[in-house]
Amino acid sequence: MNLFLPCTASLPNFINYQEMTQKILNIIALLCLAAVGFALVSQHYFDMPPCAWCVFQRLLFLCIAAICLLGNLFRPLLIKKCLALAGSLTAIGGMLAAWYQYSVASEMFSCDMTFADRFMSRMTGLDGAIPWLFGIYATCMDARADLLGIEYALWSLALFAVLLVAFLVALVKK
Repeated sequence: MNLFLPCTASLPNFINYQEMTQKILNIIALLCLAAVGFALVSQHYFDMPPCAWCVFQRLLFLCIAAICLLGNLFRPLLIKKCLALAGSLTAIGGMLAAWYQYSVASEMFSCDMTFADRFMSRMTGLDGAIPWLFGIYATCMDARADLLGIEYALWSLALFAVLLVAFLVALVKK
């Protein structure tokens, strides 16, 4: 009778859950980087200048990607779960930002002095430090753009929602 069989039998399942969680985090990171890449192509090749809320959402996508890729550096599943929790909270923030951009900011004549404008230009200075990525070149009303008849802000909202669901799947996997 092998007393170690139950312990060794459960080890591959633990490794599989750990690998599955990291795969989910890597897919999320890839989606976030693709979203920012698509935004940059829209800005620089299709002449769609971004507003403060657009570049704020870019920052959130990049933060989510960094959180997810950080999981590759750590082996313990608990750390990966903590990163998934941090990513899910950031995705919720992204959903709120996209919703605000679509329903409030895009109806305003100026995004000046909104949270996104103050955060990107005054608090972090990213708009001046990395203008090709975080430069604010339009008002929210002027930056309204459609893709397949749906505003970019709604696409962003949908992607943040998909990311949240993926994070929740990563969190509940045992």
